[in-house]
Amino acid sequence: MSYVNNIKMFVRVFELGSMSAAARDQRTSPAVASARVAELEKHLGVRLFNRTTRRLQPTENGRLFYDGARKVLEAIDDAEAAVMASTLNLRGSIFVAAPLGVGRRFIAPHVPAFKDDYPQIDVRLRLSDRKIDVVGEGLDMAFHMGTLEDSTLKLRVVADCPRVLCAAPSYIERRGMPEGGEALVRDRHDCLNLRFPGAREFQWTLVTPEGPRRFEVTGPFETDDGDVLTIWALDGRGIIMKPVFEIAEHLKSGALVPVARATPPVPVQLSCLTQHRRLRDPKIRTFTDFIVARCRADLQREIEGLETFASGAV
Repeated sequence: MSYVNNIKMFVRVFELGSMSAAARDQRTSPAVASARVAELEKHLGVRLFNRTTRRLQPTENGRLFYDGARKVLEAIDDAEAAVMASTLNLRGSIFVAAPLGVGRRFIAPHVPAFKDDYPQIDVRLRLSDRKIDVVGEGLDMAFHMGTLEDSTLKLRVVADCPRVLCAAPSYIERRGMPEGGEALVRDRHDCLNLRFPGAREFQWTLVTPEGPRRFEVTGPFETDDGDVLTIWALDGRGIIMKPVFEIAEHLKSGALVPVARATPPVPVQLSCLTQHRRLRDPKIRTFTDFIVARCRADLQREIEGLETFASGAV
């Protein structure tokens, strides 16, 4: 086992707090992960982790070694990036995460074309609507929908995406057409929510004559999969708040119709998040430029002619 691989495994175990999680992250077995850490401890002559049946806790020596180990790995990354940039020999793997709707519509379709242009770069794409930890999960970049909380990540805005409140005609026939946010709350409309573990209490931020305002909506269903919300709405089960691009086909067909148009939702920002040091890697910059340009073009085509659904115009 190489010394560098042992250091990489130690760093991921330290960051993820689990031998099995680090093994998954490095695409190997827990036995191999444990062996690499044990070999590193033998080489250093110190224990790096205190192991119990329930947890893995870094020792003081482990915490000291982590800081230096990270610098070593960053230096290797920088050296490799410099060589690739000077030779234009882009190679390696890129680990990318994106929300389900964005990933399926705007990222995944362009990955094969990127691979054709850069055959020595492999793209590892993970799609999920849950909250992503870019650093903790060892990602090179992640696409993000919404406002970013305090972060050390580098943010690149892709687009401001208009959103719309909508429901199936069958729901409106049964419950009536709400004119705005006040009616959503007052009449206790069935609002279908996107929620994931650790999410805060759900509110919809809508544009009122006085400016943006949060409305505490309620509903019978919630899920961490945005496409499931659309399925429920199409079945007449309630009202959803969605980026226009995600439901463009249903708005055009009339399967979903805008509601509460007096108080449209504020647009949602689509951005690309990257660890600062990863931006020095030319393959990351190349992939980001490639995907962002195509994302913007695709988004424009998807919402063309549908902007009025999210504008509040009748």
